[in-house]
Amino acid sequence: MGPASYDVIVVGGGPAGCAAAAAVTRAAPAASVLVLDRADFPRDKPCGDGIAYQVSGELRRLGFDVERVFAGTATVSGLALRSPAGVRAHRRLRDPVHVVPRRIFDARLVRQLAGLGIELRRHAVRTVEVRPGGVCLDGRWHARVVIGADGAESAVRRGAARSQVPAWRRPAPVALAIRGYAPELPEFAGSQYITMTDQHWPAYAWSFPIGGGLANVGYGELLGRRPVNRADLLARLHALLPGLTEPAELRAHRLPLSSGRPSIPDGPVLLVGDAQSMINPFTGEGIYYAVVSGGLAGQAAARALAGDGDAGALYRTSTRRRLGRHLRHTSALARLGGWTALIDAGLRAGRDDQRAFDDLVSFGLADGLLTPRLLSRLRLRD
Repeated sequence: MGPASYDVIVVGGGPAGCAAAAAVTRAAPAASVLVLDRADFPRDKPCGDGIAYQVSGELRRLGFDVERVFAGTATVSGLALRSPAGVRAHRRLRDPVHVVPRRIFDARLVRQLAGLGIELRRHAVRTVEVRPGGVCLDGRWHARVVIGADGAESAVRRGAARSQVPAWRRPAPVALAIRGYAPELPEFAGSQYITMTDQHWPAYAWSFPIGGGLANVGYGELLGRRPVNRADLLARLHALLPGLTEPAELRAHRLPLSSGRPSIPDGPVLLVGDAQSMINPFTGEGIYYAVVSGGLAGQAAARALAGDGDAGALYRTSTRRRLGRHLRHTSALARLGGWTALIDAGLRAGRDDQRAFDDLVSFGLADGLLTPRLLSRLRLRD
C-alpha cells in the first residue's frame, strides 16, 4: 500500500502553519490539505506572546474568526522602551496589541482549521524526499506541495536540504532567548516594556502583561563567539528587570533572524515563519511574519495546484512584492546594529514625536519602513 496522497501537507500547526493551511483552502476550496504537528494542542511554545494589531487583519483575511481567537485575553495600549544609553520613550500605541500565551493562541487557531475542513494529525516528521511530482514524508504521505512551518529546528528544511536544496544549508544569524511568567513590574503595569543594554549587545529584556497581574518576561541576545547558558540568561534578565520575582515556566528558544534568511528556491517545498528565518532582527518579533509568510506560501501552493507555475517561484515573487522593501530596511538596520547610538537616536525620535513613535513600532512589529519622518528626527545627542 502506497503513501496517502494530499494536494498540500503543512508541517507545523503554529500560526505560520495555520495561516498556510487556511490560505490554501481559501484559494482552492477543493484541495485536500493535511496539517501534521508533533504535539497535541493546547501546547506551550516559548515566545514573548505579544501579537501586533496587524496580525488580526491578516488572520481575518484568511477566514479566521478573530474575535474568538482573542476573546478574554489581554489588550495592551501602552509601550515603554529604554535604549542602551538609557533614553526612554513611553507612549500610547496607535493600535493596541494582544498579549496571549501561545498555548491559548495556537490552540484556538488549530480549532478553527477543523471548521474549514482541514485535517490535523499528530506526527513528528523525520524524512523528506523530493520526488518527481511532489514530496514524500516518512514514506507515509505524499503531497504535491509541502509547506514547512515547523520552527527554527525545521525537519522539513533539513530534509529538503539533504534532498536537493543546498541554499537552505546556510545558517542565519541566531539569537537565544529565555521566557517565563512572573508578576508584573509595578512601574510598567498595563504596558509592554522593553529595556535594552549595550552589554552583550544586541540584547534586551521585556515584560508583557498577560492579565491578572502576570506578565510574560524574558531576555534575549544575539549569539556570538562566547558561549551563553541558562544561568547567564537568567542573570542578565534580573539585571535588566530589577525587583523581578523568579519567573515560572522558564523555557529557552532560538530565533533565526531574517537578516540572514535563505533564498527561496524553486520546487514543491516552501518554508514559512521561523523555518524560513523570518524573525525581525530589530525586535525578535515573529508572529506577524509567520502569519504573512504562511498566507503567501498557501496562496502560492494553491496557484501551483491550478497550474499557474512552480510553487517556489510563485512564493519567492509574492514574498518579494509583499515584504521585500521592509526586509531590506530591517537588514540594513541590522548591519548597523553594532552602533548603539543609532538605537538611542531612534528612541529620542519616538520620545519626542508620536508619529515617529508609531513609525518605529510599525517597523519593529509589522512591515513598516524607515520612513523619511523617522529618519529626519534622528539625533545622535540630546
